Amino acid sequence: MSRFVVQFMKDVLGDNGREREVCQGTLEIDASSEGQATEMAKLKFCEQQSLCDWSLHADRIRIDAADLHA
Repeated sequence: MSRFVVQFMKDVLGDNGREREVCQGTLEIDASSEGQATEMAKLKFCEQQSLCDWSLHADRIRIDAADLHA
């Protein structure tokens, strides 16, 4: 079992009218693969945000092995 850091990212317009990337949420997930971690994170993010689909609050998902953040 590996630990993954999953971030839900969204592009938004800043005060200066320029697009910038904002993290809408970060989760640490224990899973056997990156794909499994992504699917588990989507479900948990929806649960936390009371959403039926994660893409209502994020444009994309960024995933990394947790040991890269140590």
